Amino acid sequence: MAEPLQGRTVLVGISGGIACYKACELVRALRQAGATVPVVMTRGAREFVAPLTLQTLSGRPVATETFDLTQESEIGHIRLADTADVVVIAPATANVIAKLAHGIADDLLTTVLLATRAPVLVAPAMNVHMWEHPATRENVATLAGRGVRIVGPAVGSLACGYEGAGRLAEIPDIVEGIVTALTPQDLAGERVLVSAGPTREAIDPVRYLTNHSSGKMGYAIARVARRRGAEVTLVSGPVALPPPPGVRTIPVESAREMAAALRSEFPRATLLVMAAAVADYRAARPAERKVKKSSSHLALELARNEDIISGLAAAKRDRVVVGFAAETHDLVTEARRKLREKRLDLVVANDVTAEGAGFGSDTNVVRLIDAAGGDEVLPVLPKDEVAARILDWFVQRRQGAARRRPAPVTRRVAGARAARRRSRRGPRPSP
Repeated sequence: MAEPLQGRTVLVGISGGIACYKACELVRALRQAGATVPVVMTRGAREFVAPLTLQTLSGRPVATETFDLTQESEIGHIRLADTADVVVIAPATANVIAKLAHGIADDLLTTVLLATRAPVLVAPAMNVHMWEHPATRENVATLAGRGVRIVGPAVGSLACGYEGAGRLAEIPDIVEGIVTALTPQDLAGERVLVSAGPTREAIDPVRYLTNHSSGKMGYAIARVARRRGAEVTLVSGPVALPPPPGVRTIPVESAREMAAALRSEFPRATLLVMAAAVADYRAARPAERKVKKSSSHLALELARNEDIISGLAAAKRDRVVVGFAAETHDLVTEARRKLREKRLDLVVANDVTAEGAGFGSDTNVVRLIDAAGGDEVLPVLPKDEVAARILDWFVQRRQGAARRRPAPVTRRVAGARAARRRSRRGPRPSP
């Protein structure tokens, strides 16, 4: 799978604020992701960062003036607007947000914004009081109503000395917003519930039982589903991963906590993907104090944890439930058993001993086996691509179900009545 920004043109507009220096990091990140990155700077932005810096990072001349003779020999603002796959303004000041909301085009950046038909993403950065001002809030709401994507602002210490909302969103969050703007929204309207990571089962206040799951596969599914327009909730065991942007994340520790969170969220979901590696057993009686060394052996009594996915699948109705079968041997046999016994719609089978499929790996090797008899073997793929293939299966299933769905009762009744009227009238005479 190619990088989502490979070969795409991302026009970066920079308006005048102290966060301009972070735009340099954004341009660098986009170039590293394979994008072509033309840059437009306002006069205010050039007070903070020299155009030569952005030209060096982007590898392209920086556009600055509407009436530059060299740029306007090609009607530069139209060329910039037409060639962009997506436009991002970072940082976006209160001033440029107001201009965009009211259709003002008095410099090169705002002229390009008025002329482009590409998706537009705005990353605000300003003083907290400016961000909270009713005029700014109304302007942002106006842009959102027109389909402009808003990323941030983040909350924290501001350059002006205040604390609060107004920081430029983190660069990975902005990049993720750009990728989302370029991704077909074929999961819009779906509510995807994903579990990820390991669970920890306490032995005492210091020790616990767990496994090697990194959570990367589940996080990839949540991230890609969000990119494709779904409303995503991620129930995550303890991992060393940042929450995916735009995803509601519920942190849990134990299998019992994960079960409770999933039961609470499942009624709203249209798709459950159970990618978590839930511990099968827990300590029957966790010690309240640290267990001390007292002999050469220690016997630990374990109790069975509930089978979360089986309980949820039993009550799924029209929901789709996807499970994982991480095995070390008898992969297909075990996967088919889980598919059947747990009443799943799809099982994602992977041999964790296979090259490219180990715990913590950025790639995976899986086999998609579904209840309708489908069986697809995938090669070694990045986990984002594996996530995309799982979600493709879901989209195809939904489309197939829509084609098979009978017409509404009112339409069927009306059709039957019309047929009866035609039969009473007899055949129509030939012309």
